[in-house]
Amino acid sequence: MTALADSRPLERPHRPLTPAAALLTLLIIAIAVVAAFPLAWMVLTSLKTPQETMQVPPVWLPASPNFDAYVKVADVVSIGRSFFNSAVIALVTTAAILVTSLMAGYAFAKYQFRHRELLFALLISTMFLPPIVTLIPLYRIVGYLGLTGSLAGVIVPNLANAFGIFLMRQFIKGVPDELIEAARVDGASEFHVLFGIVAPAVLPAIAALTLFAFVYHWNSYLWPLTVLQGNAEQYPIVISLSRLLSYNRGAMNTGLVMAGATLAVLPPVVLFVILQRFFVDSVIASGVKG
Repeated sequence: MTALADSRPLERPHRPLTPAAALLTLLIIAIAVVAAFPLAWMVLTSLKTPQETMQVPPVWLPASPNFDAYVKVADVVSIGRSFFNSAVIALVTTAAILVTSLMAGYAFAKYQFRHRELLFALLISTMFLPPIVTLIPLYRIVGYLGLTGSLAGVIVPNLANAFGIFLMRQFIKGVPDELIEAARVDGASEFHVLFGIVAPAVLPAIAALTLFAFVYHWNSYLWPLTVLQGNAEQYPIVISLSRLLSYNRGAMNTGLVMAGATLAVLPPVVLFVILQRFFVDSVIASGVKG
């Protein structure tokens, strides 16, 4: 009986909620509600009838939710093709960013070579350039390569990312040098050291970078619009949904626009739910490291 009692997990003592803690909790709840309200309103509006979207004062909850707007979106926009284009752009770009960021971050963190800090400073300086500044030079380069009007033209300039390299370098610096040297002594190649030892050690950072890169390139609008040059068959979902704006001249089609926006936001939300734990771990780890 005593052994069973001793094996039970220790319970944390209950602490009374102080006024400061209660106020902080209310503040966090208020911020969460404000942040989630646009998303909730978008989803609820997509389920309303056209009459409900026109009512004043507004109707918060649809009386009889329906998916008519989603069916109409499929008639207006080539949803399947657009989702495929977005998936190709976001997945290929994200995978390339992960590989190049890991390799470059590993080199900057664990290799000693001439002018390393200068090169890293130059790399970081590119993060301060507004994207609009590099739009025309990148467009000319894509034109010289003959990739204008194709998904490859959208993907190629984004195969590496300065922020990703910076993030990987900061986390890889925390991997013990002794662990890497031990693997080298055992005969492991540099690729095995990087992808078999270093990468698992910085998994939270990889998850965070995956989330950042995927969401950014899934929602990218200006660069794909510039490169694809009206080639509607290659449009990603974000550009295709802009066609719905012509249907929103009145409130009658507000539900249609909201349905399209809901479909477009689903993949990033699902990815965030999957990687949420790793993302939080990366934030905590970066805070601990200072």
